[in-house]
Amino acid sequence: MARLRFDLVALGEPLVEFNQVRPDEATAYRQGFGGDTSNTVIAASRLGARTAYVTRLGDDAFGRMFLELWRRESVDSGGVGTDPDAPTGIYFVSHGARGHEFSYLRAGSAASRMRPDDLPLDVLEASAVLHISGISQAISASACDTVFAAIDAARSAGARVSYDSNLRLKLWPLARARAIITATLSLCDWFVPSLEEAAQLSGAQDPMAILDWCHDGGAPIVALKMGPNGVWISTAAVREHIDAHRVHAIDATGAGDCFDGAFATRMIAGDAPVAAARYANAAAALATTGYGAVAPLPRHADVAAFLAKAA
Repeated sequence: MARLRFDLVALGEPLVEFNQVRPDEATAYRQGFGGDTSNTVIAASRLGARTAYVTRLGDDAFGRMFLELWRRESVDSGGVGTDPDAPTGIYFVSHGARGHEFSYLRAGSAASRMRPDDLPLDVLEASAVLHISGISQAISASACDTVFAAIDAARSAGARVSYDSNLRLKLWPLARARAIITATLSLCDWFVPSLEEAAQLSGAQDPMAILDWCHDGGAPIVALKMGPNGVWISTAAVREHIDAHRVHAIDATGAGDCFDGAFATRMIAGDAPVAAARYANAAAALATTGYGAVAPLPRHADVAAFLAKAA
């Protein structure tokens, strides 16, 4: 275990975020940071995990902003490369009657040009857990290959794999998404999908049938995130529903990513899956009480106090 410098390493595409401040001010946006796996690794870092990130950035102002962000958040960036010929991606979040809506400018981003040969094997082999996402598999064929190569390297070194399908049908067709995500299920140690995307992937609507589909695909542990309806946690030995917490929710951007980081942090710490899910459920609730994907991510003391008050 002396080889482990990190508790959690995540791989994926970071995106600079522009989040609409108020629905009635269509031109007013607050700059922040996003990208599902970057959000996850920052959430884990704030909750006490030793973390690192693997990606590629453009040689631009946005890329330098990310490097500074990860420095502030104690996320090691030794596995981050720079592509002088491609930009760092960005996205916009608007808010309306149907919730938040995303608009992306990410085609040809530096992260989408990742290749297996770019992987920093020393970083992957020095972590207890690798976290990856379906988005990283969807942004390009080479990025998809890179995810599978990272899984192979991490598993060969004895690391566990955390996987969030994060289905985005604007990035790839459902048939390809289902094939790739299903192939990944058998390679992960825990799977953390949302109800909506898992229903699309499985063709089932009932949470019990969806959980069965996830396990049949090879995922040993499943945390089915159900938004305002809490979370189902399921293993070979237990299946339990955890109610959502009532909070003054402002913006759900990044809440699922926060859950992923919190769940991984507690699993690494030795919690049983149900206990880890309870903690992550509370952390995700707190993440909805501010604007943006990163700014409202809680610290461990915040989560502990929230759980103590809710007990």
